[in-house]
Amino acid sequence: MVYDWFNRTAAEQAAEPSLQEAEAPQSPASDATAQQPSAPAPADTASDAPTSTGTAAVDTDTLAWAREAYARLKAQQQAAKAEPEPAVAAPVASEAVAAEPVAAEPVAPVPAEPGPEPQSDLPAQPGLSLLEQAAAQRAERQQALIAEEPVAQPLTPTAGSTPAAAPVEAQEEPQLGAFDEAFTWSAEVLAAQGKRVDQVSLEEIDWLSRLRQGLEKTRQGFVTQLLDNLGDDPLSPETLDELETILLRADVGVKATDQVLEALRKRLNIEVVDPAEGLRFLKEQLRGLLEAPISRCGQPLLAPERGRLNVWLMVGVNGVGKTTTLGKLANLAVRSGYSALIAAADTFRAAAVQQVQVWGDRSGVPVIANPSANADPAAVVYDAIGAAQAKGTELVLVDTAGRLQTKHNLMEELAKVRRIVDKLAPDAVVESLLVLDASQGQNGLKQAMAFASAAGLTGVVLTKLDGSARGGVALAVASEAGLPIRFIGAGEGIRDLRPFNSFEFVEALLAG
Repeated sequence: MVYDWFNRTAAEQAAEPSLQEAEAPQSPASDATAQQPSAPAPADTASDAPTSTGTAAVDTDTLAWAREAYARLKAQQQAAKAEPEPAVAAPVASEAVAAEPVAAEPVAPVPAEPGPEPQSDLPAQPGLSLLEQAAAQRAERQQALIAEEPVAQPLTPTAGSTPAAAPVEAQEEPQLGAFDEAFTWSAEVLAAQGKRVDQVSLEEIDWLSRLRQGLEKTRQGFVTQLLDNLGDDPLSPETLDELETILLRADVGVKATDQVLEALRKRLNIEVVDPAEGLRFLKEQLRGLLEAPISRCGQPLLAPERGRLNVWLMVGVNGVGKTTTLGKLANLAVRSGYSALIAAADTFRAAAVQQVQVWGDRSGVPVIANPSANADPAAVVYDAIGAAQAKGTELVLVDTAGRLQTKHNLMEELAKVRRIVDKLAPDAVVESLLVLDASQGQNGLKQAMAFASAAGLTGVVLTKLDGSARGGVALAVASEAGLPIRFIGAGEGIRDLRPFNSFEFVEALLAG
């Protein structure tokens, strides 16, 4: 476990509402002298961050705060490199231990063989009906999955997290780069959220840099026009008309655009608004739109509940990245300290099971699959739930076949999977997450609204933000479909998917 992303906002939640007011950062000021929102010497550097975030010139106090954070991260990295001896000795020891289970490696692929064995026994029982024979086969297969647990566990590290995979994991670890504009911007965003210097992590700096880079295409067309439109003069009705066009081109949606412009017009009727204040007010309105459905859910961050079975279903149309998203979520869960299991319930697409197994191997997560062609997805989920209950697994990620929201029979199949989960694990926490391709723009919004009524959606995962100039669709999904955005993907790497944070998203979207 490197960093618990599922709990990162728990400590920030108290400071989050203060970002728009810049008043709450003073409340934790008495905690420690190193806290940036309060006031002594270099530690007070983040007090101006909420108002300066997104401006071209970085405040000198913020620069001092960022330098302090950079120096601390660099010292941590050097300290980690200074003790390579134990790190090297551990894999050597594990190689010796792993050498014994390697002999059992041929036993690992045997999951397919226990299946046929019960079939050979069943014909010997002429009194059993077809339904009883099927139930017996399922019970045998379930017992085989549970019985293989002692064998599979030594092999999983050997194939996934032992020395063979350790170099891959090491390469995927974030590395501290130069003290450049990207680091300064990332540190400034964290400071604006109430972070202290000693709370800044390399994981967060790395992700914010990736997020900003991933939204580059949207920002090029959106921010450039926006800043040119705002200019140096106070906002005017003509400026708002131009802003409306800019928002609609970014696929923000009609409803979200109307809400933002209405708020700006009311502000203009009260006072003169200069460009800097107009940009700050625009950010505040966009954050409000994104936070509204999350607030209604009463769960600011979607995270698996400890000590309970959590089942997350990945649904959506073909080609949006459901399987890739599932693999990244599995990696995120493992890195955050959760036990996970993958159910390969996409039994129709060619090589879908093999793709899931590759993702499982990369993260050391076991995969439950049925090797037969066109197997029943509900049967795969049945086996996965049973295996998770037997092993005490906390999170089951279910990959489903792509389907159009207009195909009634496929939507019914999805409902069948949900009924299986409810029957086998009535106390499980079930989430149905719609995976949306950001490049589809308003088509993605239509999918969200159709799936929301047919599949009982609880959230949205927005993918491929790095390849699209339509990142504004996140606002359309939140305002028009009323669905909370739970995760966003801004790249192709295994670490390019993280829990959604409205403040960071808006800052990256409108970064100067």
